[in-house]
Amino acid sequence: MRLSMRIVACILLLAGSRVFAQVLGDAMGMHNLGPGSKSPITGARPDSCSYCHAPHSGQNIGLWNQKLTTQVYSLYSSTTEKNIATQPVLGSASNMCLSCHDGTVAVGETAAYGKVMTQGSMYPADVFGSSLQSSHPISLALPLQDVIHLVSTLASSGQTADTTHSVQLIQGNVQCTSCHNPHVQGKDPISLNFLVKDSSSGQLCLACHDPTRQLSGTVNPLAGWATSIHANSSSKIAPQAALGSYSTVGADACISCHTPHNASGPARQLRGMNEQDCITCHNGGTNISQVSPYANVFAEYATPKIGHPFPTSSSPHDEAEAAIPNNNRHATCVDCHNPHGSMAVGVFPAPPLIRISQQGVTGISATDGVTVLNPAVNQYENCLRCHGTSVGKQILPAFGYFPVRLVSAGDPLNLIPQFALTSTSSHPVTHTRSSTLPQPSLRTYMLNLDGITQGRLMGVQIFCTDCHNSDDNREFGGAGANGPHGSRWTHILERRYEMSQAPLPGQAITVLFPTPDLSAVGPYALCQKCHDLSNQIVQNTSWNHHSDHISTGFSCSVCHTAHGMGATSGTVSGERLVNFDVNVVASNAGLPISYNRAANTCVLVCHATAHNPDGSISALASRRAPTARR
Repeated sequence: MRLSMRIVACILLLAGSRVFAQVLGDAMGMHNLGPGSKSPITGARPDSCSYCHAPHSGQNIGLWNQKLTTQVYSLYSSTTEKNIATQPVLGSASNMCLSCHDGTVAVGETAAYGKVMTQGSMYPADVFGSSLQSSHPISLALPLQDVIHLVSTLASSGQTADTTHSVQLIQGNVQCTSCHNPHVQGKDPISLNFLVKDSSSGQLCLACHDPTRQLSGTVNPLAGWATSIHANSSSKIAPQAALGSYSTVGADACISCHTPHNASGPARQLRGMNEQDCITCHNGGTNISQVSPYANVFAEYATPKIGHPFPTSSSPHDEAEAAIPNNNRHATCVDCHNPHGSMAVGVFPAPPLIRISQQGVTGISATDGVTVLNPAVNQYENCLRCHGTSVGKQILPAFGYFPVRLVSAGDPLNLIPQFALTSTSSHPVTHTRSSTLPQPSLRTYMLNLDGITQGRLMGVQIFCTDCHNSDDNREFGGAGANGPHGSRWTHILERRYEMSQAPLPGQAITVLFPTPDLSAVGPYALCQKCHDLSNQIVQNTSWNHHSDHISTGFSCSVCHTAHGMGATSGTVSGERLVNFDVNVVASNAGLPISYNRAANTCVLVCHATAHNPDGSISALASRRAPTARR
């Protein structure tokens, strides 16, 4: 008893009455190793302070008593980290903590009292071993480097933004005790992790990380945090999800996605790989409740749907990768969404501006296909990161049949020239409608998924996602997620769109829908969304033989390209998106395949029928006996 009183007296003299008040009762929590305590390890000595401190004969570092570890660690590093972690100095605050928490020194190995007998063992999550790769970096190389997402005073004067002065640098450095107070387990009454202060809503992280900081010419990756959905969501977190200590996503804040210790991956302390990290909550499971059905994004990847390809071991995503991912085909959630700035979409404004769910993401200029836009202003700029000038793009069978166009600018997967203002004709994605030709089939309002009710006003420009979208997206009347996450239709199309094919060019087509259903479930439902097939196209208001072709089962894809005429041709004038699929059409008697809108003629062979220069057509077997002229 006298020894215990002397230890407490020494602590009081060294640290003042505030520390003494903290140690009263069971304030030490799991760090109280005395007999009968709640710690998973208990020892024979009743004076709980003596497991770490000794008033006499301890090591000459803060009256330290526990044997110090000499373990050499593998340290935290990432491609985006500017402050480099170094080995904790012997006797430093972090080295003292690791003398128990790296597992190399037995608890109770004291300098003053020898080996104190203990029983029990530490929780596995509290033992880091020789790897600190998946923990928040500590013992950084000094001087600290200033980074835009750090509080401006951190590197300049060693001051955090914590007005209570609970979060501090230790001798100018980040150490375990910058965030943890080993003497008080319950400063944060919910997160009982010996935190130096209440850390709900990310208060501990925001003491050093500043989402509001701005520097000319530099993008803050945390920008927009205060108004983001992840900072403000009231969705409930199930305890079994183990996503942090707090009950809602907003209160959990940073630690919904990041964990200060034992992260799944070594970089940026994510709870999983980028896309897996998001799926923890966006999978429609029991981890999160009170979330709208459309937040179940992972449902869009479930069979039979096909979505954007996730990274593999050979196509990893990295936060520091180039904006144009050459030869690295993947699409993680964070390629299209910035989790720090993303906001929930309440209304659907007209194109082309990027939706607030994608706020803060990177894009590529549609003018040159190279200039990086950070952040992207328009939605298509984000899509062009992968669907523009990047090399290594692939045509994957999983996404369905890919037409081969007669007129091509070289790279058929580079959509920039196809949508360019200089293209002869294009869907108005990167610019407003520029055609002076009448468009009688074009609707005033796009149709919702039911094919009946009116959706968004057509306007003069459209989104990429007006065609490439989840097949049950809520913008057009479904209950699912918006955007090209996944669809049961080919090419991640929002609605059904069948493409005619032929065994060989010129032969009879193999995908036939004679007298097709022109409703929302028919083979051309995607075109029907914006173009009135029933009352205009098959009534021949724009071309006098549309009905002949459609009624006999020909897809729009045989004659029309979906994106635009990105190259010029001496034989195909290019208006009306006419650009033949040469897998389906062939040359007529060696003549160049051609289309002349002014003369209303095409010269080619298709569906075993010759289309002749004079406008007539004839069966191949009776080429000399022309049928009715067009």
